[in-house]
Amino acid sequence: MQSKLIPLLAVSTLFAANADAAAFSFSTGGPDYRIATGAQAGGTSKEIESADDFVLTQHTQLNQATFTGLLANGATLSDIANVNLEIYRVFGKDSVNPPSGRVPTRVNSPSDVAFLGGDSASNSLSYNVTLLNSNALAGNSVINGIHPLPNQTTGGEGAVSGQEVRFDINFNDAISLAADHYFFVPQVELKNGNFLWLSAAKPIVGGSGPFTPDLQSWIRDGNLDPDWLRIGTDIVGGTTFNQAFSVSGVSEVPLPAATWLFLSGILGVMGLGKRKKAGV
Repeated sequence: MQSKLIPLLAVSTLFAANADAAAFSFSTGGPDYRIATGAQAGGTSKEIESADDFVLTQHTQLNQATFTGLLANGATLSDIANVNLEIYRVFGKDSVNPPSGRVPTRVNSPSDVAFLGGDSASNSLSYNVTLLNSNALAGNSVINGIHPLPNQTTGGEGAVSGQEVRFDINFNDAISLAADHYFFVPQVELKNGNFLWLSAAKPIVGGSGPFTPDLQSWIRDGNLDPDWLRIGTDIVGGTTFNQAFSVSGVSEVPLPAATWLFLSGILGVMGLGKRKKAGV
């Protein structure tokens, strides 16, 4: 009995390790400063969510992330109280369908509610903040002009300046995601002022390079929830944006077919590939 158990355990271990781990990294590259959009978790300011997308082709565990934005309207590093990070799937997953009709479209928007997430207050993530520029300028902004139909196209709220900062996130509990299309939604809670997420080039320049389909960035506040607006197409008009962020971790890459054939052959040699007839 013992002599059969050892090889059986060995083969079971091989089958359990049914995928090779490979480093995963996605980045939209550095900011292009075309626009800065609200990405704040309430506190002394209203809650705003901005979202941009990424694609996973294999099951992946996310361990780190970064995003870059402006501490604006008087905010400084000392005003940072909490950092939230949520992952949304693409509408109509996790959503009421058909939608409300209060926005031009929900096609390719984030879903109604978050799929997964964490925050520094619950210790599910930790973060470091790096000051990149004490006085950076974005050419346009969206903070208050987030309106349902028919008043969605405001053109934006004009140029905005502030301290440019990068948040480096470590997920204390790794975020495990199946292969799918997702939206990355960071929020910074401040004691004063606003946090605005900076845009990145679309199509992606630098970073991990362009991909298809690269959806444009979206935004909503509490009054628009659960709906979303396209920052470029709906609010500014005539353009599209990405946002400056990255995610990284480990993907599972399936073993080649030849490896599975080899493992199946081992089972056959051991007599484990066929069920014995009754009474034999």
